[in-house]
Amino acid sequence: MPSACDSPIEDIEDMVASSDPTPHERQSARKSIIPRSRRKKDLSNEELHVDSLIPGTQKIWMKTWGCSHNNSDGEYMAGQLAASGYKITDDPTEADLWLLNSCTVKNPAEDHFRNSIKKAQDQQKKVVVAGCVPQAQPRMDYLKGLSIIGVQQIDRVVEVVDEAVKGHSVRLLSQKKDGGRRLGGARLDLPKIRKNPLIEIISINTGCLNACTYCKTKHARGDLASYPIEELVERTRQSFQEGVCEIWLTSEDTGAYGRDIGTDLPTLLWRLVEEIPEGAMLRLGMTNPPYILEHLEEMAKILNHPRVYAFLHVPVQSASDSVLMDMKREYCIDDFKRVVDFLKERVPGVTIATDIICGFPGETEEDFQETIDLVKLYHFPSLFINQFYPRPGTPAAKMEQVPAHIKKQRTKELSQLFHSYNPYDHKVGERQYVLVTEESFDAQYYVAHNKFYEQVLVPKRPEFKGKMIEVDIYEAGKHFLKGRPVQESKPFTPSIAAPLQKGQVSGLMQVNRQTHAHLKTDTDTDTNE
Repeated sequence: MPSACDSPIEDIEDMVASSDPTPHERQSARKSIIPRSRRKKDLSNEELHVDSLIPGTQKIWMKTWGCSHNNSDGEYMAGQLAASGYKITDDPTEADLWLLNSCTVKNPAEDHFRNSIKKAQDQQKKVVVAGCVPQAQPRMDYLKGLSIIGVQQIDRVVEVVDEAVKGHSVRLLSQKKDGGRRLGGARLDLPKIRKNPLIEIISINTGCLNACTYCKTKHARGDLASYPIEELVERTRQSFQEGVCEIWLTSEDTGAYGRDIGTDLPTLLWRLVEEIPEGAMLRLGMTNPPYILEHLEEMAKILNHPRVYAFLHVPVQSASDSVLMDMKREYCIDDFKRVVDFLKERVPGVTIATDIICGFPGETEEDFQETIDLVKLYHFPSLFINQFYPRPGTPAAKMEQVPAHIKKQRTKELSQLFHSYNPYDHKVGERQYVLVTEESFDAQYYVAHNKFYEQVLVPKRPEFKGKMIEVDIYEAGKHFLKGRPVQESKPFTPSIAAPLQKGQVSGLMQVNRQTHAHLKTDTDTDTNE
């Protein structure tokens, strides 16, 4: 469970016919998408008013909920809008338009999203919605009349916002396809504004191969669609050229990567490792047990690589085989244990993070006890505990529900167990190399991570930011370690270029070098309401 010092981005565990222009050509051809300065100078000394209806002169506030995949989508949308002249603001009250990027995993996240829409409307703000909620349920009453950007249409955010500014409602919800094959989504080399200029989040695929009975994300992200290895290598290379020192790979299931395009995750990772400068690090995203099982040998080698965090997020959800069957998780608890035991043996010190759902329909006391026993066995240092929420339209919503007070009690009992052990106490006294990338929520420390992606708080000295430093661990908390810099050790700079400034748009040079393709009228199956 995240602490007050945790990183701001949480990781939960996120129609083009063959004759039509490719997404790449479409990006180049569409003037409203090509990053450029709006010709404000043509207006001489005339001041633009905030209520001007000239698209590209307004201030936009963006809010993103959910996983790192959704955060990556948000970064891409912000980058394209800024490159087209819009001003991205941190102040919702001064914004002319709110762009709300939603998450459909849990009811509370959707409730926050719905409340934000109402708040924006009460303040007479224009609203554009994006993310998994409108993609999965575009006809919800509270979305009526709002412009929607589908999860595979984020490369067209400027068009949608342009129209919303003028008072029009546009809905782009179609999937990107090439010759009938579904694509991973919008191009990876679009402009973006990184939330943290030192961290690049790369979505390696969208969707998954499972059909979990509780999952609403599947309704939005669909079946597995992977990006080609070369595109991911190129995106990684570009990120390092822009001063990034840490890469996060994300998707709904990284372990399934490549199964739709004839490759696999280890093949991709070995290629990406070649691009990582010394001292920079790669973090793997969430993987479900079934697809990682066949790659355990290679995954152990990769997690032992000095430039890859020895960290893996493998959601178990329940330790009861009968509950896993009702969830349609496609593995049994022995499969999960095999993954954990193998990696613990072959990757000494590896961090395994996991997720557990408390009170899934049909879960008995015996089922829940099996989950308790699993946590007692492994003492997971990072455990995301979720009380079950039935999501509308999912098979689990139609099953017989566990009474609310029992769900609450089980969630509380599991939380108490999690807080009863201290996973990092044995680390006190160790000397470690850590990569400093963020600031703690209380702004008192810089946040670094060691080889095992354990959070290490270090003194907030400007010369440490973005550096690999050596520290002596002198204190351990439930969710963090504290490190004292080793005096005789000098900070090492992994970045091969100066990082972009906060708010600076990434990828502009690459896009501006593209040649303009011919403009072809869009004939895909977008809906306009």
